[in-house]
Amino acid sequence: MVQSLNQMNKMKLPLFNAYRRAYCTCQPKYNLNTYVGRCQHQCIYCYATKFPSFTGPAKPRLTLVENIDRMVKNTEKKLPVMLSDCTDPYQPLEKHYKITRKCVETLVKHGFPLLIVTKSDLVTRDIELFHETPTVVSLTITTLNNKKARFIEPYAPPPQKRINALRELASRGIATTVRIDPIIIGVNDNPEEWEKLVETVAEAGAKQITISTLKPVRGFFKKLEAKNPKLCKKLVHAYMDGEKIAGYQYLNAKKRRKIVESFRQIVLEHGLEFASCREGFPRLNTTLCDGTSYIRKGKNSLIEDYVH
Repeated sequence: MVQSLNQMNKMKLPLFNAYRRAYCTCQPKYNLNTYVGRCQHQCIYCYATKFPSFTGPAKPRLTLVENIDRMVKNTEKKLPVMLSDCTDPYQPLEKHYKITRKCVETLVKHGFPLLIVTKSDLVTRDIELFHETPTVVSLTITTLNNKKARFIEPYAPPPQKRINALRELASRGIATTVRIDPIIIGVNDNPEEWEKLVETVAEAGAKQITISTLKPVRGFFKKLEAKNPKLCKKLVHAYMDGEKIAGYQYLNAKKRRKIVESFRQIVLEHGLEFASCREGFPRLNTTLCDGTSYIRKGKNSLIEDYVH
């Protein structure tokens, strides 16, 4: 019992695990997954399934609500807290359990900057909390095409709802970025579609676009073959000359760079900041890939010494 109490008293916010050998360029930050299991959005490209805690049905982390205050009090450095890297913090379960909201309330009370990563328009529910601490909301919008979105992200809110959420957040003074992640060959790799998507999110108020190519994990191709054999065959061929890094299959470096450079040109033409995530070309970035540059610098920053 004493040992258990000691362990609880030592609980802190967990640091984000930056995979440097997988080209991750993220600066130090904390990370909270408010749900475990497979996210209810059921995206076909989900990489979190490679981690044991994120298989099976989605479940709320009820104990996190009990422990979050203690974790925050035991954490001294006011680095940004990301919610979250494996499951969407605003997936449908959040409407009932409100675990994300309860954690955000505690983080805000103690002055921690926030990085919210989501595909859900439910994020607009908490705008009043985001105003109480430096906050960036990063919305994933992979395509404007409803049919494609239903295929790759079957239970996520449709693209227009995400655009509407982006517009509301930006209009109410919340720094917003967009992740076009992943770019999947044969699905959303058309430069004409990129142009329209970038134009749309720029008009809605996004400050930055971060892109990332699909990086399949084990089991991806088998599941895809059952859903779309033609696309699966095309992707298997595309990745044939790639490389495996940290449990992910990467496109060949030349193919990745061509995508990154092409997308970068479109983004910069629309006056937005650009970054790619875990692609291996950091010099092409104009800002931090995760969007936290908007809470890491400036006179209101709590953590200026962590800017590169």
